[in-house]
Amino acid sequence: MSALYAEIKRLLALELFTLFDHLFTVGQILLVPLLLWLGWWLIDKLAHLATYRLRRTGASADTVHLFKRIFYIFAVAVLIITTLEFLNVPLTAFAFLSGAIAIGVGFGAQNIINNFISGWILMWERPIRIGDFLEIDNYRGTVEAINTRSTRIRRIDGVHMLIPNSKLLENNVINWTLIDRLTRTSVKVGVAYGSPCREVARLIEEAVEVQDSILKDPKPVVIFEDFGDNSLVFEVYFWVNATVERDLRRIRSDVRYAIDDRFNEAGIVIAFPQRDVHIDGAVTLLRNKKESGL
Repeated sequence: MSALYAEIKRLLALELFTLFDHLFTVGQILLVPLLLWLGWWLIDKLAHLATYRLRRTGASADTVHLFKRIFYIFAVAVLIITTLEFLNVPLTAFAFLSGAIAIGVGFGAQNIINNFISGWILMWERPIRIGDFLEIDNYRGTVEAINTRSTRIRRIDGVHMLIPNSKLLENNVINWTLIDRLTRTSVKVGVAYGSPCREVARLIEEAVEVQDSILKDPKPVVIFEDFGDNSLVFEVYFWVNATVERDLRRIRSDVRYAIDDRFNEAGIVIAFPQRDVHIDGAVTLLRNKKESGL
């Protein structure tokens, strides 16, 4: 048994190569993967524990996400430094090598670095947060994750979209929920000429006020918009606490149903496009050849 132990010890102490004036043995090379695996396992457990406790305090999702990213970066840096110290490799030995790598990466991965820095700006300044409802390039959706390179958005049709972080900083982005979730929307309706305008406005206002999803303050406003070609045009403006686009569409649909019900009860006709054709002069109808004798 002692002979086997001595042989294993001899193999582990076997010299492999020299790097930066330091001699590396088989034992050191075999121990490095184990040390890295144990370190990563510990980092992962600590990250989950810390984020769990942070969520318990009521912190927002983007705050938890930012904390987790920072924790991973510092923890991985400590793990790498600890591993190098175990191998007795000084950090100054990598100064020249890291500089050369940085120059090469800078020229070959400018977009990646740009998106990486943009991702940290998004997480730090928080112009866009997890759960926000965005509109960008005629697409609308909810932010699900802000990653290092890109941001994942779930569109209103259920499709996931990955947008580079730099695009969110360099382009015009509408954040519907940046300050709050208050949104103003409107419903337009046209009634036939001859309808009692003030009664129409009262019915529209009543149809809006009975909706629980519409805010009472600011108060809804009914506007007599215009004398249209085919109708008297009314538009009602109101504020809602909407989270996503489908909520706005559902609320507007409920308002239209309520307006239609009240108009039917009051006998008010919702106008439709129509044209009146006036013919000047006499119109002669020609009979067919048999009847006319031609």
